[in-house]
Amino acid sequence: MIIEEGMVAVVTGGASGIGLGLAEALADRGVRIVVADIRADALEQAVSDIRARGVDAVGQATDVSDAGAVERMAITTMATFGRVDLVCNNAGLVSPGAPMWEQEASTWDRMIGVKLRGVINGVTAFAPYLVAQGSGHILNTASSGGLAPLPGRTPYAATMHAVVGLTETLDLELKAAGPALGATVLCPGLVDTPLGQNSAALGAITLPSGTAGSIGDLPGAMSARAVADAALIAVEAGRVHVAPGDGVLERARSRVEHLIADLEAAR
Repeated sequence: MIIEEGMVAVVTGGASGIGLGLAEALADRGVRIVVADIRADALEQAVSDIRARGVDAVGQATDVSDAGAVERMAITTMATFGRVDLVCNNAGLVSPGAPMWEQEASTWDRMIGVKLRGVINGVTAFAPYLVAQGSGHILNTASSGGLAPLPGRTPYAATMHAVVGLTETLDLELKAAGPALGATVLCPGLVDTPLGQNSAALGAITLPSGTAGSIGDLPGAMSARAVADAALIAVEAGRVHVAPGDGVLERARSRVEHLIADLEAAR
């Protein structure tokens, strides 16, 4: 799909981090934006910033784990703009660091609700419009934690792996419905975002006192805008996977090699 001026995109988790990077990158291409986020205060500022780039933008306070709320967002999008071309299911949280057997049930419920159900709800609400339109693309944000093991963050890794597999299957289903349809999964490595801080504010984790919640000081961390640009290049190229960041390819390759070795040994 070639991203063109006048198109319409929806970005969940769009008030900060990768979501805001996507919204800004799309706005710079002349795309009209629906920005969704659960944090109404941050949402207002994000919409103002995007409008300042010269495009129409609307904000929608949305809990992506609520299927009804996402459906209402889809209805608002169509009522406002009359079409939708790119749906970025980006909202996310991080889970506490602990072995799987020490993770609380509430953590699993929260991660599945936001990161997996949030993507499912976005696809369910918007895909019928794309199919009826005969064109469009869905971009789901996962993580490099969806391409390789991530010890100590099992709820996060499990939902990220699920989003990867979901998107691979969704791409085939969309292409079967129309040749101008497709899906891409974004699996970045370290990204300079306030994900930890936002997750703490929403009660998902507890940060040690004095922790900023950003990983921008760590070696190899990418800017949210660089990740967004890489994702949009992949969308335009029709690629199903995009995984920017240092070391991501190597970790994914190691996982696949171990998988193949195990399968061959069992033959």
